[in-house]
Amino acid sequence: MQGIRLSTVTLDAPDPASLARFYARLLGWQLGPTDDPTWVGVRNPDGGVGIACQLEKKHARPAWPAKPGEQQMQVHLEIQVDDLQSGLRHALQCGARMAPFQPQADVRVCLDPAGHPFCLWMEA
Repeated sequence: MQGIRLSTVTLDAPDPASLARFYARLLGWQLGPTDDPTWVGVRNPDGGVGIACQLEKKHARPAWPAKPGEQQMQVHLEIQVDDLQSGLRHALQCGARMAPFQPQADVRVCLDPAGHPFCLWMEA
């Protein structure tokens, strides 16, 4: 259908501004205004889909991998990098944690500061 497109992926967080700053640093994107304590956007300067961080006072970190009775991951981001090790170092310097469970040798699963999983991967 014409006139319809995905514009933003919104992540719930206990501190939207902090999480938005993390993604702005990680991706080199533009941080939107941070004066609204409930919602902060991050935009790709080249256009395309952006990321928003929205206040969720009762945010529960998702379990990775999924475990019965714990908060399930509803979505995760796929972030392509030119070099997996350099990309991982950069993500960790920005405040990510490497997830203890790594299901693939050519992908690194990380957790953002609010606990959302994201994958770093390289094109083969």
